[in-house]
Amino acid sequence: MIQLIINGQLQHFDATLSVAQLLESMTLKNKRIAIERNGQIVPRSEFGEQTLVNGDQLEIVIAVGGG
Repeated sequence: MIQLIINGQLQHFDATLSVAQLLESMTLKNKRIAIERNGQIVPRSEFGEQTLVNGDQLEIVIAVGGG
């Protein structure tokens, strides 16, 4: 089990997962988003490669259209 802090909220997961797997579990897979992991922006091309570890702090921002 790992603990992640996502947008300031502590969340628990049964096993390690990649950024892409996290987004899929949060139903954010095909959304326009930006992710910061421990103060560093995660490029979209690395979502499948970056494995999250216990204690990671994530900020997830969803882009919304409007005017």
